[in-house]
Amino acid sequence: MILRVLAALAGSMVILSAPGHAALAAGNLRVGAAAVKIPADDSMEIGGGITARRSGAQEGQLRAVAVVLEVPGQGRAAIVACDVLMLTRDLLDPVVATIERDCQISPQCVLLNATHTHSAPSTVTVHGYRRDEVFCRRVQQAIVEAVRQACRKLVDGCQFRFRLEEESSIGQNSRLLLSDHTIYWIGPRGDAVRPTGPADPQLPVLSFRNAHDGLVAVLFNHSCHTIGTRTPGARSPSFYGLAAQELEVELGGTFGFLEGASGSTHNLGMRDPVPIDEAISRIKRDVRQGVERGEPQPISRLAGIKRSFSFKVRHFDDAREDAAVSSYCEKRAPDRAKTIVEVFRKQRDVLRPQQGQERETWLQVMALGDVALVGVPAEFFTGLGLEIKRRSPYQKTFVAELANDWIGYLPDREAHRLGGYQTWTGLHSYAEPGTGERIVDEVVAMLDQLHSQPAAPAASP
Repeated sequence: MILRVLAALAGSMVILSAPGHAALAAGNLRVGAAAVKIPADDSMEIGGGITARRSGAQEGQLRAVAVVLEVPGQGRAAIVACDVLMLTRDLLDPVVATIERDCQISPQCVLLNATHTHSAPSTVTVHGYRRDEVFCRRVQQAIVEAVRQACRKLVDGCQFRFRLEEESSIGQNSRLLLSDHTIYWIGPRGDAVRPTGPADPQLPVLSFRNAHDGLVAVLFNHSCHTIGTRTPGARSPSFYGLAAQELEVELGGTFGFLEGASGSTHNLGMRDPVPIDEAISRIKRDVRQGVERGEPQPISRLAGIKRSFSFKVRHFDDAREDAAVSSYCEKRAPDRAKTIVEVFRKQRDVLRPQQGQERETWLQVMALGDVALVGVPAEFFTGLGLEIKRRSPYQKTFVAELANDWIGYLPDREAHRLGGYQTWTGLHSYAEPGTGERIVDEVVAMLDQLHSQPAAPAASP
């Protein structure tokens, strides 16, 4: 069944029908890529903290980076990375509808990912700030324009290469068990006992070269929160985005970063400017190696499934939630405790009448030959992402979180049992426990379906 998009005005909710499937047969691979700047200014509040802040500095560019693949006569697929914290489907569904109309790309073959930089103007209402509607419109426009430009730049005779690199020195499981049996979030952590979950060091590099062996585009993926700038407090794509932009200058082509499953992984050891330089250097080294060592991959199949997924807003005990936030912050961040506690109280006020409500979001899987890309709409715990990789029928599988929507943090059941910031009820974390495991099961079923179905021409939009 073809995925139908009923578009409303930009920024309003868009309703989409049952899941669809598209597959593109083998042929002469064409690839186009483009990066479009997302304008921002000093009046805009920055997303990513607990309270609002503004910035008078800018480093690098905030961008929408699009890579479009095409098998002539069969169809197209688009992968887009945006240098923002996250984006909800009321913003993204209309964008997908426009891309379908203007670029003839079926919605199930369009994946829109947020790089999760904590140094861009706010695109969500969460914690102590609201999304900036002007900036959000600019993001929408930049995504569409990036895909349009990538389509205009499509070149024949391209080759897809893949390399799985590893970077274990950037990012660690940040949910540390502390001596008082709480889970680390902010403040001192000298009494940490152990990490409570895994980190994922895998760094897949997907490169696309033209008939003359020149780089057209590179996509890379890694699982760590995108926090850290060279200039303290600056608007920035953060260390992943800065690495991508520097690699473009050094190697040519267009580089985009896809945020992996990093809801429980942070770069705890590299936060000030000098270590951030080192993080950028290491990412550049890894990606460069991936480009140089990439092995040719035939794209005999280019396919996608995008499926609606239902979940519920959790029920919560307000007194218990308040006690958890208060006790942690009063001990670990006493100078900010009052402000943080009040922010969480206001968030629970918003969610209280919504308890038990059913919500809809998107899950997506795409196959680029023998390489599978999974899109999940949340700050997905790393262990859940690893479980998808373990159970996938595709040997080469990677996960892009914050894809096509944002429904907050998705911890696993064990994390809910242990507690901590990512499980405290708020606009940042509101899905009922077990939602993460249900998504893993559904995504694996989608991957099995995609893997078992033979290639077929894509239906026209």
